[in-house]
Amino acid sequence: MFTPLFFPLFTPLFPFSPAAAARPDIPAWLKASKFPGTGLKSRIPFKIGQPKKQIVPKTVERDFEREYGKLQQLEDQTKKLQKDMKKSTDADLAMSKSAVKISSDLLSNPLCEQEPAFLEMVTAFDTAMKRMDSFNQEKVNQIQKTVVEPLKKFSSVFPSLNMAVKRREQTLQDYKRLQSKVEKYEEKERTGPVLAKLHQAREELRPVKEDFEAKNKQLLEEMPKFYSSRIDYFKPSFESLVRAQVVYYTEMHKIFGDLTAQIDRPGLSDEQREQENDAKLSELRALSIVADD
Repeated sequence: MFTPLFFPLFTPLFPFSPAAAARPDIPAWLKASKFPGTGLKSRIPFKIGQPKKQIVPKTVERDFEREYGKLQQLEDQTKKLQKDMKKSTDADLAMSKSAVKISSDLLSNPLCEQEPAFLEMVTAFDTAMKRMDSFNQEKVNQIQKTVVEPLKKFSSVFPSLNMAVKRREQTLQDYKRLQSKVEKYEEKERTGPVLAKLHQAREELRPVKEDFEAKNKQLLEEMPKFYSSRIDYFKPSFESLVRAQVVYYTEMHKIFGDLTAQIDRPGLSDEQREQENDAKLSELRALSIVADD
């Protein structure tokens, strides 16, 4: 009975309830820190004599490379998604903070002290921007808990997968080396000393062969299960992402609807407002202090 090489059970690693953002930590034996300096794409260079006997069928090796390749791609996509989510949340926060800064600067403008109507309009705008910033912060916190953190935890599984593949590769090279050794003695004249060495070589080969076959079998069984589990794992995270966005934009509709009711002049289209601005700008340009020489 062998313990799993890199993935304990193929149910979602971190059960997720829509009502709860927290997920349990990955078991300690799966922590990335246990395998410092490893990367999923690393390979081990071995130079040994190749046995004449085909010890791993080509179809098995192709199956292994295919499944491992899918997990390499999954790791790349997970890292990219994690990076993109970080950029998105950073941009969201920067946007709302900038909006608050703009409204604050307008509010401190001396013009507000002289024009009560303008002060009332800018005050309403400042209040709306601060409300927007508050809801935006809540949205980002929710996304951090339910999307970004689970992505980090999922990524931390890949170093242990890499170690399992590396152990298989090391065992395979030992298997090939010992198989070549057996073949070398089998080709020699069957003298007493040669037969003794052949027997010893076969005894050395047997546990290594069994070890490789066990590792290879488990990886071929578990890699497809690991790959398939990604859907059940990520689905609740993206459901939470959608909900967070829906709540945020629903609140934004209310906030800006209230703001429009406070400061908008009904009956004016955007085109009419643009024409009014152009007319005011033309008056400014007609002043002697800005007239061309």
